[in-house]
Amino acid sequence: MVSGIWTEKYRPSQFLEIVGQDDIIKRVKALTNSLNIPHLLFAGPAGTGKSTLALVVVKELFKETWKENYLELNASDERGINVVREKVKSFARTKSLGNVPFKVIFLDEADALTPEAQQALRRTMENYAATCRFILSCNYSSKIIDPIQSRCAIFRFKLLEKIDIEKIIKRISETENLTISPEAAEILYEGSEGDCRKCINILQSTASISPSITEDLVSTMISNTRPKDIKIVLDYALSGDFQKSREKLLDMMLRESISGQDVIKAIQKEVWNLPIEPEIKVKLTEKTGETEFRIVEGSDPFVQLQSLLASFVLAGLGK
Repeated sequence: MVSGIWTEKYRPSQFLEIVGQDDIIKRVKALTNSLNIPHLLFAGPAGTGKSTLALVVVKELFKETWKENYLELNASDERGINVVREKVKSFARTKSLGNVPFKVIFLDEADALTPEAQQALRRTMENYAATCRFILSCNYSSKIIDPIQSRCAIFRFKLLEKIDIEKIIKRISETENLTISPEAAEILYEGSEGDCRKCINILQSTASISPSITEDLVSTMISNTRPKDIKIVLDYALSGDFQKSREKLLDMMLRESISGQDVIKAIQKEVWNLPIEPEIKVKLTEKTGETEFRIVEGSDPFVQLQSLLASFVLAGLGK
């Protein structure tokens, strides 16, 4: 199981608890078993296991004394140079307890550190390498300065695939005595988009309503657009019936409280399933991108989406 707020029941105790990152687990486990890990940089999307892997490494290294030898800081909250100079340095300069000759500092969301703090951190990593190892976690490694990247072994996490999410769902359903239909599992995967933490949160919210998890219940909880509803909207538009297409779209958005950006994403996915020529799909995808940009910049989503539907109508008419 991967990153998030863990209860004791689900708290990971070994590398096998993390799914979907087999290559990374194999290499990190080998480094941990050698008791001589370098500085580590975990980069990748949210909810893929970066923070949990850092915790697993520390527990495997220090066993019962892991709390005394581990410091975790969230760089998005404490991002200034004073954090590096005070908290990090004071912890790094002291010796570890136990057989492992170093402590571990975990900097979560390290890409939020200011450039000045990162420059201070590079010197700290160098000066206290004998008594401390750093594990840095970030969404975008490009925001970490090159001198820090060169001091770390970099591991790039990927979004979880459907089979990985299904493993998590199955494990939770067996532990919590939940009944989850295959269709609901499919919607959970699509709604989480490979983010396991998001999937678990959706499942927990849904299970609080009923232990029998259905497709409709999950869809209601995530307030997401259903592909079949979007398909109806686009089919009306391509057939030239702008009025019905518009009414169906507005009804769907108002009834289910779906944002314009969510609708745009759903339309972009559904475009490639439409029975139209590839050249038209490309043009409609381009138009979808323009509409999404305008909504993000502050334009009225209802007006922009109706404009997008007009483009689908014209495409259906061959114009």
